[in-house]
Amino acid sequence: MKYLTFTIPCYNSEAYMERCIQSLLPGGNDVEIIIVNDGSSDGTEDIANYYEKEYPEIVRAVHKKNGGHGSGVNAGLELAEGLYFKVVDSDDWLAEDAYLELLNKIKTFYKQEQEMPDLFINDYIYDHLDEGYTHTMSYGNVFPEQTVCTWNDMHRFKPSQYLIMHALVFKTEVLRESGVRLPEHTFYVDNLFAYQPLPYVKRIYYMNQPLYHYYLGREDQSVNEEVLKKRIDQQIKVTDLVSRSVDLKKVKQEYPKLAVYMMRNISIMLSISSIHLLLIKTKEATAKRKAMWDRIHDYDRSMYYRLRCTTLSGFTYLPGRVGAALTVGGYRAARKIYQFQ
Repeated sequence: MKYLTFTIPCYNSEAYMERCIQSLLPGGNDVEIIIVNDGSSDGTEDIANYYEKEYPEIVRAVHKKNGGHGSGVNAGLELAEGLYFKVVDSDDWLAEDAYLELLNKIKTFYKQEQEMPDLFINDYIYDHLDEGYTHTMSYGNVFPEQTVCTWNDMHRFKPSQYLIMHALVFKTEVLRESGVRLPEHTFYVDNLFAYQPLPYVKRIYYMNQPLYHYYLGREDQSVNEEVLKKRIDQQIKVTDLVSRSVDLKKVKQEYPKLAVYMMRNISIMLSISSIHLLLIKTKEATAKRKAMWDRIHDYDRSMYYRLRCTTLSGFTYLPGRVGAALTVGGYRAARKIYQFQ
């Protein structure tokens, strides 16, 4: 019986992937670890094959042509046999105590024949490993702890809080039911993974313990500001996909609080795209910023006006040079306060 499937998308990950894999092995035969080698040109394939040979009941090595992070997630989800599914990026790792507590909780629900949660939520850690400091993101103010709840039981998120892939452990069948499939050769697809399945979640269980170490610091990391500016077209693409992936009017009928959160999530993504287009400082970037907002307007006018007038994203689309300066200044301040990349 596999209670939990981990998928590790790997591309030229030889320098750090073993730390990730080793952190997952304590689950033993209760878990499966699918290492997806996404067309690497370094020693990633050899490392994946080694772990498959050493742990044949736990580890599966999959080798495929390069398709990007989303392609690796898709491959893992297609093959997953576990009741639950979690993506762990190859440069990240799990805290062992929280990991084993999560696994034991899943097993307890299953063995007691209780109705299983559709989603487990854990705290996570921004780990600036090379600089020697961490910052924990907690949801204790949002969800009741250690009890099954629904979206209607949650409280307000703080400005720095939102549900990212690293905090989420979905029931595998929920992901498949949602139809989520990530685009290939595109960064930032974790935003879609952490958004589209949410309305299919009926039962939530929040464990107030940091599980996931989200490593920050690599110069080539996708959340690095300069890298994000270079990949801005991919960020815009994912923002467009997220904004169209769910009918929020339907969500509001059953889970009004979730609909508010999901609108806020679109707002955050629009804000990130708008700010980085401002940082690029070209006429082409300005045109892309306008086109992005125009697509929201054409798709759903009521959504557009809510985003412009009642959410954070509206403050990142202020007119003129003064508006641009205020937006960039606010972004710089937020980076210092919340210690993100």
